Amino acid sequence: MANFAGLCHCGAIGFEYETGVAASDWSIRACQCAFCRAHGALSTSDPRGRLRFTATDSQRLKRYRFALRTADFLLCRNCGVYVGAVIETGAGRFGIINTRALVATPADIADVLPVSYDDEREAGRIARREHRWTPVVSVPDY
Repeated sequence: MANFAGLCHCGAIGFEYETGVAASDWSIRACQCAFCRAHGALSTSDPRGRLRFTATDSQRLKRYRFALRTADFLLCRNCGVYVGAVIETGAGRFGIINTRALVATPADIADVLPVSYDDEREAGRIARREHRWTPVVSVPDY
């Protein structure tokens, strides 16, 4: 397992992403929704990995919900950077990271795949996230 750190621009919020998948094999997804396009987000996850979101100042953590309102998108109130998202279901907490927030981007990171989830209904979206997203071991309160 390899560990990857991520931070917002000012360093107030971030993540620790643990994965056994080589960066060249990551599934890097460029969601085509307005939010992800506006943030230039490139997301990845590993259902066999672990994800911990962090905050040096939890007051700077902003949770934002949109569309189907099934997940919290984590942004910094200070610098505005989107670091990742979390969903909490009966099966647990799962998340994704925005690879743009990685402190050091692996040189051999996989190619980007454009994706659209516009046709998903709520149950399908939740099921996909439970299956594909990374188990979250902690996320700061706010």
